[in-house]
Amino acid sequence: MSNWKLVNTTYLYDGTFNGLLTIVFESYSHKTLPQKIVPEEEYTQNFLDKTMYVNTNEEKAKRVFEGIHKNICYEALFNSFYAFLSDEKEKEIKILKYLCDGFDIGPKINTMLTISYVFKVINMRKRALSECHKLKGLLRFMEIGENVYYASIHPDNNIIEPLGHHFINRLPSQNFMIHDKNRNICFLYNKKSYQIIDSTNLTIPHITKEEQTYQELWKLFFKTIAIQERKNPRCQMEFMPKKYWQDLIEEP
Repeated sequence: MSNWKLVNTTYLYDGTFNGLLTIVFESYSHKTLPQKIVPEEEYTQNFLDKTMYVNTNEEKAKRVFEGIHKNICYEALFNSFYAFLSDEKEKEIKILKYLCDGFDIGPKINTMLTISYVFKVINMRKRALSECHKLKGLLRFMEIGENVYYASIHPDNNIIEPLGHHFINRLPSQNFMIHDKNRNICFLYNKKSYQIIDSTNLTIPHITKEEQTYQELWKLFFKTIAIQERKNPRCQMEFMPKKYWQDLIEEP
């Protein structure tokens, strides 16, 4: 990328993965690298910055998506998507450099970990994927209406969509909601389709009486099988970090 032109401009976009792929298309086409890439809603106006808003173009995003798979490798697509879901600061510019280099180098880009942004993308993917894997086992659904189930989470990374798809595969005939309280968004599934909505003004109904009974039984079971003398909070936190405890029914 040594021959690329660095432009003193901050690119703003809509914060979606397709929006970022559109920026990849524009940057690779013109061989230019922006100073920064920031979602518009997160950008704080600065009179020193020159900004340009890049509209999401679904056709360009699709071409980049298919191009990554064809000209780099599926792993690069996997890496860039999960890196995009991470909470890492300035992740967009790192993903942009990783993909643009990948188009020139090919699959070998994933072995070039001495390049800082390649290492960062791989690391971001690992962190997001690891948290998603943890929550697949820790997430607790509770009944809030007739055949409607709800679960709350407080993840570091924005993993609600892959987590939701996991439970669609596990519970295809069940209505459910997964509520990311850190980002005020909610994954809704109605047995046919799903959507992700803003949950700022969302009111969650109280749990059903039957659910309350089952929760009390579960707490009793959890307390009964525990061996007080062998309680090891440090070991518990290694397998189940304390930040996740607030969404559990039982008390570790």
